[in-house]
Amino acid sequence: MNPPSDRDIGLRGKLIRGLGSLREMLPGSFAERKRSCGQPNCRCADGKNLHSQFQISVLVDGKPKALNIPAELAEKVREKIEMRRRFESAAATVCRLNLKRFLKDKETR
Repeated sequence: MNPPSDRDIGLRGKLIRGLGSLREMLPGSFAERKRSCGQPNCRCADGKNLHSQFQISVLVDGKPKALNIPAELAEKVREKIEMRRRFESAAATVCRLNLKRFLKDKETR
């Protein structure tokens, strides 16, 4: 593993400083489903113009649970779940850079 460069240390600092913007992140995965409502006179009755239903799947007390999301909140919730994915990516990068730094410090002792 190569020793950390100034660029690596700068990247690590940038990622850590950016964590504050992720404070609104949500766990789980986002899904949009198309379904009919079951009313015979609705536009969805033909099976073609289906309604959108938005859900997030999360673990609650260790058990999977699907939570319905109102359409007006769907985009905001989708963004908050994407924040978590960015957080996980940033955390993996910070850990990789810290390991590189640790190994360099270990060699110099």
